[in-house]
Amino acid sequence: MKIVLKDTLWPIFLLPLIALGNPAISLLFGAGLAICTDDSRPKNAAKISSYSLQTAIVLLGFMLGLEQVIEIGRNYGVLLFLYVPTVILVGVSLGWLINKDHISSQLITHGTAICGGTAIVSLSPIIKANQEQTAIALTLIFFFNAIALFSFPLIGQLLDLSQEQFGVWAALAIHDTSCVVATSSLYGEESLAVATTIKLARTLWILPILLIISINQGFSKKESSIPWFISLFLLAAASSSLIIFPPFLLEMISKISNILIVIALFYIGTSLTRKTLKGLKWPVAIHAAALWGGVVVLTLYGTYNFL
Repeated sequence: MKIVLKDTLWPIFLLPLIALGNPAISLLFGAGLAICTDDSRPKNAAKISSYSLQTAIVLLGFMLGLEQVIEIGRNYGVLLFLYVPTVILVGVSLGWLINKDHISSQLITHGTAICGGTAIVSLSPIIKANQEQTAIALTLIFFFNAIALFSFPLIGQLLDLSQEQFGVWAALAIHDTSCVVATSSLYGEESLAVATTIKLARTLWILPILLIISINQGFSKKESSIPWFISLFLLAAASSSLIIFPPFLLEMISKISNILIVIALFYIGTSLTRKTLKGLKWPVAIHAAALWGGVVVLTLYGTYNFL
């Protein structure tokens, strides 16, 4: 039996989730509703999740100082410079061995290396991916994000990872910015600051990668710009270095940011449908799982032993 929900009814389910304040439960609940209602997903879900997350990241900038952001970027800039090209090289190689659908292979590889769903959606029209290939790649990314959101904090506690170690691991091993922010927020404020800053720096790799692929596909020019929320995040961090905000205001900003993360994860969860689940293909899934599994294990080993 198929349940149909009107767009106006979806926000009602958010009220208890916001009160609970757990992004993982919010993601799971949104996914469960989406599967039950199938194609009645709210029309503006993608925009709501995107703007909620981006606003939450900007607000996080007010709780950091520009000096802290610069220090984190400086400490891990070289690591990112090596990480992204290495994952792309390994992902392409695995794709040739496992996944004969080379367009899906590119989507999975760049989504894992850079920024998950954002990279997949941006890359799809450039390499002429069809709707099914894009949907399957996004569904796999969703599954891995959900696994990370529930398992990473437990693994971090089991291994007694420091806030910095966990933040670095989450920023490198988790696909989407939304899940990086949500997962690191469950571990601690310092972890959230480290993970968000490194992840945003990792996201910037999408600009040169899209340009290179566009030229390779025969386009002489591909318009790319720094996402507006990253610029605003840096401005917010700079303002917190120049202005001393009262504690009650910072506490309010923190609560609003957490609420927006819960909202973003709920609407991201609604992207999972029965149709995309039925469209999953084993070679693509094995390629994605093998690449991500390797990234998770190696980045955890590196952060645990060398940080």
